[in-house]
Amino acid sequence: MRIPKGWLTVISREILKELLDKDFVELKTSENAVRDIIFEAMLAELMVEDTLNDEVRDILKKFDSEIEKGNLDYRTLFDMTKKKLVKERNIIL
Repeated sequence: MRIPKGWLTVISREILKELLDKDFVELKTSENAVRDIIFEAMLAELMVEDTLNDEVRDILKKFDSEIEKGNLDYRTLFDMTKKKLVKERNIIL
């Protein structure tokens, strides 16, 4: 996650404040509930890359011995594998 999780609370509060100040939205529920929805949506979006990175690490475990021998470069393999998965799944990072 590129943004610390602790900032999401502040960012979600500011987004809701802007939306309300500019009359872009009319709430049919409490501000806290909407703020929580914004927070969860941002968290889910930010976790996409973390989840992908975990998946790439799992895939590369198959090549641990070759990487340790120096036959393969972990960083290069990581980047290539991640790029391939991003393209296959049409993920926007």
